[in-house]
Amino acid sequence: MRSASGHETGLVGTRGESAQRDVLLPFVGNQATVQKSGMTFPQDLSQRSWERIGAGLRELTNSTVWWLADWLIFGESTYGLGRYREAIERTGLDYQTLRNYAWVARRFEHHRRRDSLSFAHHAEVTRLSPPEQDYWLRKAEEQKWSRNELRRAVRAGLAEQRRRYDIPPGDGDDEQETPRAAGPASADTGRRKATTLTIELSAGQWDFYSKVAAAHGLPVDKWVTQVLDAADRHTV
Repeated sequence: MRSASGHETGLVGTRGESAQRDVLLPFVGNQATVQKSGMTFPQDLSQRSWERIGAGLRELTNSTVWWLADWLIFGESTYGLGRYREAIERTGLDYQTLRNYAWVARRFEHHRRRDSLSFAHHAEVTRLSPPEQDYWLRKAEEQKWSRNELRRAVRAGLAEQRRRYDIPPGDGDDEQETPRAAGPASADTGRRKATTLTIELSAGQWDFYSKVAAAHGLPVDKWVTQVLDAADRHTV
């Protein structure tokens, strides 16, 4: 309907904004007035409604980080954007922030992301192998850990693993081992040859050992190596 002053576009725009708000903020409804620059609440808003809106805003904030990361990855792969210049201009965020978002998102396929946990929870375990990531995120979900509680649990798990297998600090924390400078080789060392050990496992065995290794905060290959080393020391 067009008013005498011809403000049809303004009316449509208001309805469009209201519809968009209802889609993005269904938890708000008519309990608050939403604008780009803020949100106002009626004086008679119940505490339960206020809490529900806060929980919804938390989920929305967490989701927007994933959305932004996926948007950035799509732009890179589809349009070949270089050095995030376009993304920085569009979002106003700095390069390092965008890079961190994309890095975390690339480590978690959509089916491995847990809606009940925050983006920050996922960021805490990005340096671990996928089975380890799944293990710790499942624990965080079951125990309802905060991001800081998850961080403490992962660190404690890695510390316990190092203590149990006499692993020097730093080993097992990252996917790649830190290169070490080679010292003078003795005659015995010079005669040693690297041996490749191939172990055939069924799908069920692989899944089981992956979970055990993840419980110790290690990839499967490192866990197996350390178990064999520990057995070797006990037989000497």
